[in-house]
Amino acid sequence: MAQSLVISIDAMGGDQAPLAILDGVSDALIRHPGAKVLLHGDQAKLAPLVAAHPRLAQAASVRHASEVIAMDAKPGQALRNGRQSSMWAAIAAVASGEAQVAVSAGNTGALMAISKFQLRTVEGIARPAIAALWPTTRAECVVLDVGANIECDAAELVDFAIMGAAYARVLHGFERPTVGLLNVGVEEVKGHEELKAASAILKAADLPLRYHGFVEGDDICAGTVDVVVTDGFTGNVALKSAEGAAKLIATFLRAALSRTLLARLGAFLASGAFAALRAKMDPRTSNGGVFLGLNGVVVKSHGGTDATGFSAAFDLAVEMAAHDLPQRIAVDVARLARDTEAAQPVGASTPQGAAGESEAVVR
Repeated sequence: MAQSLVISIDAMGGDQAPLAILDGVSDALIRHPGAKVLLHGDQAKLAPLVAAHPRLAQAASVRHASEVIAMDAKPGQALRNGRQSSMWAAIAAVASGEAQVAVSAGNTGALMAISKFQLRTVEGIARPAIAALWPTTRAECVVLDVGANIECDAAELVDFAIMGAAYARVLHGFERPTVGLLNVGVEEVKGHEELKAASAILKAADLPLRYHGFVEGDDICAGTVDVVVTDGFTGNVALKSAEGAAKLIATFLRAALSRTLLARLGAFLASGAFAALRAKMDPRTSNGGVFLGLNGVVVKSHGGTDATGFSAAFDLAVEMAAHDLPQRIAVDVARLARDTEAAQPVGASTPQGAAGESEAVVR
């Protein structure tokens, strides 16, 4: 990794901060030895923890921030009162160009509000979205929004499709990723009017993606499309339901394999296969959602993550830093705007996304 790569870390954000954050960063630096790290937080707390990790001490610079934004703080409160916080400082390093990407496990609503305030949105994007990577039977698909916007109109769903496709191209190298709109059925007559309107726009638009049409919930894990688009309320419920289902299956499996002596013997003989399955189903390995639509890159780690999960979020941040994702999104949004304007009758106005502050719901 080039020496110029700098990752800005909110070291105080998350339920297990700062210890889990620093442990995770130290672990990730094994895979990214050339990366430099800016650690924002209480210097008195961070300094001895950093010193205990020689690898981290060599790569990191601690920047004192006297405040921590609480996990239950409202976004507006964080904007008004959080300017001395570790979260604010982590985003400011990206805004100033000192770092290429910021990572935080802190309050999602506050992080979105602060990121939007400092970095601003890409021209033509009304609301940023949070994109998550979802394991499937094929590989991984991009799902967005998973919590930034409770309700979305048709124009915003189209924006999410453009942003998700750009993310999939960066992440997987797809030239024209397949995109589907999450719905209660695949038939065109189903779903609310905003979904139908978004579908009509995506069908007609000349964009670097292949619009598949409507998809259902089971299509996400099946890998039917590369990008699944939905509103933040639905996406967050789906994400948390999938995480809960994975934990439930693991609990049932452990109980079944320990029930009898024969079952325990079988588990021992198949321990390698079970270890691989455990790793595949571990939500920590897919930890990290990217805020799309901003003039800068921000990665949101799960608030309850441990060192393993935060290390995965750091990996994602490094990958995102290697690509100019905001510029890719800006080009595609401008392309849609030109197509839409050309198709409009003289005097008609181009549909715009609803204005207003995003209401993040993911913790």
